[in-house]
Amino acid sequence: MAKDSGSPRASSPNDPVDVFVPSAPVLITLSAPREKFWGAIIAISQAGVSVRGIGLESFEDFVRQIRDGDAVTASAVFFPMHRIERMEVDERNGDMPSMVERFKVKCGHDASDFLVGDNRR
Repeated sequence: MAKDSGSPRASSPNDPVDVFVPSAPVLITLSAPREKFWGAIIAISQAGVSVRGIGLESFEDFVRQIRDGDAVTASAVFFPMHRIERMEVDERNGDMPSMVERFKVKCGHDASDFLVGDNRR
């Protein structure tokens, strides 16, 4: 938490420092080449973002492989800031479920089992 004049800065509910924390599920939109990535934050720095996850285009195959009992893992990757167009918290939007919710429904496992920590199985 940042300090100002010796006292802690008051945080608001919309403070990104409180939202983008390690293990938080996120969707990242990247440029050059344009792609989307779904995963959990490992770390954020001025240089970029480290996440453990998968390319969004692989989501259906990934959950199918898990459901079928295949040994699959999410990748730990680093994206430099110059490639990141946008990063958003993966959360429900009205009637539209989050990717985490879709993952649970499709394969019966918690996404955090595959996205947080060392997920080699």
